[in-house]
Amino acid sequence: MKAQKLSPAVRLRHMHDLLVQAYGPQHWWPAQSSFEVILGAYLTQNTAWKAVERSLANLRQAGALTVDGLRAIPLDELCRLIRPSGFYTRKAPALKAFVAMLDKEFGGSLETLAATPTATLRRRLLALPGIGAETADAILLYALGHPVPVADEYLRRIAERHQLLAADAGRIRYDALADLTRRAFAGDPQTDQAQLFNEFHALTVAAGKAHCSRTPRCEGCPLAPDLLHVSRAR
Repeated sequence: MKAQKLSPAVRLRHMHDLLVQAYGPQHWWPAQSSFEVILGAYLTQNTAWKAVERSLANLRQAGALTVDGLRAIPLDELCRLIRPSGFYTRKAPALKAFVAMLDKEFGGSLETLAATPTATLRRRLLALPGIGAETADAILLYALGHPVPVADEYLRRIAERHQLLAADAGRIRYDALADLTRRAFAGDPQTDQAQLFNEFHALTVAAGKAHCSRTPRCEGCPLAPDLLHVSRAR
């Protein structure tokens, strides 16, 4: 008997379950405060996390892992401290612009920022220099607790190789991948959405690092059972 054809959203939700079985809870993002998450989201752009850790260690030693600390530190000193993360002449002014926005519009309070409706806050973050869709969504989800999916490069590779979405001009669009993730978890309780998106993103990072990097290593991948759907689609 022919196997039932599953929708991409259902398949992606099953992938979450396979990854949970393989890797367990991830407890991401690795940070001690919401503001450290925000700094990490900026710094991790176009660089490896180990480099970000060196920059964060520099900032911690300088007392600049708080809003007050980052506000007070001179721009040239900030550039020096985050140099390990690369693109520091772009990232340092972007961090200063975030703090300036926080001070001017939200009284310097991350709690007030987090209380802003998701759609409004996302638009405001995207208007800042140095923030694209992935960075905005990482800040919303991990630092501010908003239930939004993060569609990073690892998830894009998984979706492409498992043929979950059609590519647009040779590449799957970010918003299409984020929307697919929303649909995958639409049947789960709304109260759990932020935690589900949090864990799913962390799990896809774990799978991506182990198996779905630039060169795929499918042997032993927890997501290998889903490839049966790919072979049927060809």
